[in-house]
Amino acid sequence: MKVDILAFGAHPDDVELSAAASLLKHIQQGKKVALVDLTEGELGSRGTIETRYEEAKAASKILGIEDRVNLKMADGFFEHSQENLLKIVEQIRHFKPDIVLANAVEDRHPDHGKASKLVSDACFLAGLVKIKTNLNGENQLPHRPKMVFHYIQDRYIKPDFVVDVTGFEEQKFESIRAYKTQFFDPNSTEPQTPISGKDFFEFLRGRMSEFGRSIGVQYAEGFTVERIAGVDSFFDLK
Repeated sequence: MKVDILAFGAHPDDVELSAAASLLKHIQQGKKVALVDLTEGELGSRGTIETRYEEAKAASKILGIEDRVNLKMADGFFEHSQENLLKIVEQIRHFKPDIVLANAVEDRHPDHGKASKLVSDACFLAGLVKIKTNLNGENQLPHRPKMVFHYIQDRYIKPDFVVDVTGFEEQKFESIRAYKTQFFDPNSTEPQTPISGKDFFEFLRGRMSEFGRSIGVQYAEGFTVERIAGVDSFFDLK
């Protein structure tokens, strides 16, 4: 399968929270998108592995993505190991993306920074001819994405660029609300978390508004780059 964008998240809902509107915009433009969750989010204070899968399936339908894979690494304890790097390399070679999205380079949850480094390194290794991988009985060819972008999560990081996502914000919030166990529910008896309060969606909207204001639009999502990004013309910039 060939996709244009492959988005990785340490946990189910990471991608939706920080990059869903950008993905929705590109899908509307005809781009193909797939998601890879590194863990099942089993250490989350709310919900279960089963509910997380159900919620991720519902969110994927809202987004309109091509496919979603869970690598079942250990939530909270996955390591920067050969085994985990090769799991990601297999997915990169399978989906052959031009662009990879990965977790924030550092964040409140330590898994986010770990996942950021793991995915970034795997993108490089996926292009090495002498690394052999086999997925579902098929010997894979090397493939290195053109660019790796890191979305911005809980902690503020100054973006290297932002994507105008005005008009896609409500569908983004719908995809996030698909994770019913994780976010605000006045009838829930589960533990309160930093993301389960009613004001969390106000924070998300405010972050998008802040990024949007920087380029003169209503809403935007921010990303950081690993290398200098180029444009063909001064006029490509907002």
